[in-house]
This record gives sequence, C-alpha cells and structure tokens, in this order.
Amino acid sequence: MAGVAIPLSTDHTPDKTDERQRIEDAGGFDIWADGWRVGGVLPFTRAFGYRRLKRYVAAEPGIEVLQIDDGVEFIIIASAVIWNVLSNEEAVTSVRDIRDAEAASEKLAKTARARKSSGNITCLVVRFGDNY
Repeated sequence: MAGVAIPLSTDHTPDKTDERQRIEDAGGFDIWADGWRVGGVLPFTRAFGYRRLKRYVAAEPGIEVLQIDDGVEFIIIASAVIWNVLSNEEAVTSVRDIRDAEAASEKLAKTARARKSSGNITCLVVRFGDNY
C-alpha cells in the first residue's frame, strides 16, 4: 500500500453524534467552548481519570482487529495533538523515507511542536518487514 495513508482509529469526541448521545443518555451534557467539550471541560469522550466526569466519559476504548499484510510499510501511533496539526497523508509522506523509526517519531513530534501543538505530544512509528 505504498503511498496510501489508512486511518486505523476513530476519534472519540463530543462532536460525533453517537458519542454525544451516549453522554446525554448518561445525564451529561456537551457545550461549545472553542470546540465541543464534555461538561464544558473535556474535548474527548473516552479517557482515563477525570473523576468529575466519570459518569459521562467512558474509559473503555473502541477496539478493532485489523490484518497487517505484506504491503504495509509502517504504522504511526500518536496522540490527538499530533493529528490536530498533521493530516494522515502529511504524516505518512513526511516520515516514509526515514528508515529509523525513532527518528521518524521525533520528526513528527518536532513538526507538531513547530505548529504550536501543545499538551501530550506522543508518537511512535513502527516499521514492518524490510522497511526498518
């Protein structure tokens, strides 16, 4: 699949109809405060901690099992603050030619910082087969 970025996850955010409905069904609320926020505070609908919002914010992740075939060069696992400033395609293109996975991860994190991303900037690039 050279040249193709394939998203492997779904954002769990209060702007998604099903997530908003789940929160409201539990007695919670979402408000717009520079983006949708659970209880006016949290921009995610699934997270650990946040004791005050525990009734509304699920700690259970969405899980999907996918087959990684021989054509997959690498995967990028990153925190939301990286994806807020980089598209899937841009991230793949920027690290495709970097064979060292640690260097590729560092490049994505530095790019996010340069674009004024803040918070938990976490990134891991995993290479497969002869691509490492």
